[in-house]
Amino acid sequence: MFHNRMKLAIKPNNPMRTQSSSIIRAPSLSNLHSEKTAVPKIDFVVTGATDGIGKAYAEELARRGFAIVLISRSQEKLDDVSKAIASKCGVETKTIAADFSAVDIYSRIEDGLAGLEIGILVNNVGISYSYPEFFLNVPDLETFIDTMVNINITSVCHMTRLVLPRMVERKKGAILNISSASGMYPFPLLTVYSASKAFVDFFSRGLQAEYKSKGIIIQSVLPFFVATKLSKIRRATLDKPSPERYGWVTTALLPAKILNSHVMGMGLSQRARYLKKQKQG
Repeated sequence: MFHNRMKLAIKPNNPMRTQSSSIIRAPSLSNLHSEKTAVPKIDFVVTGATDGIGKAYAEELARRGFAIVLISRSQEKLDDVSKAIASKCGVETKTIAADFSAVDIYSRIEDGLAGLEIGILVNNVGISYSYPEFFLNVPDLETFIDTMVNINITSVCHMTRLVLPRMVERKKGAILNISSASGMYPFPLLTVYSASKAFVDFFSRGLQAEYKSKGIIIQSVLPFFVATKLSKIRRATLDKPSPERYGWVTTALLPAKILNSHVMGMGLSQRARYLKKQKQG
């Protein structure tokens, strides 16, 4: 499934569409929802569901009639998204407020998911840098590292741990892990974030090899620049789309040395603008 770094890709605005590039595959997931069940019909779990890509997934899947569990930090935002989805789409939603920077939340999430038949998990929750910075200059570095690891890495492992056993029992299910194109190559000045997304990609590819024979689909999704709060890109453009229209870079378009130099220069420019603004403020 992941031969030669092949990535399976499902876009929020068209989850079942196969992309024109031959190295991207979007397998049909319709068979995951074919069985009738006596348990509540909650098909999808989406983490980081109140903003950006996670919200776009939740809204698009709701339009397709899927019931959804929304998990995010702010109960107020969860209520807003849940009400909007119920109003527009008329599907069942459930919310679980959880701060993924903590590690003591998973028993409560497990309780919230108890009795539900989870067909698909979207591991989307994540954080990045406030601005590009040299590793040793990152403010409150120790806390920053712990928070980044807990949200970007630990959450993926534990959420997978919670839903995968029942999928294996049913011999069907899918997990979409939102990595990043920055996980394909080192991104200087965003080094910890880049490394955390590389983990997500490798974790996904390893699990796919382990559980493919069990009927489970594990996807590693690598978006490039998307106009979200996480990326700090405010305005969508052709090459920096909105979450509803985003795409993924899955192959090397530039030699790694040239790419790293370009990314370093871009990061230094963003860092300079941020620090200048901080001084002026």
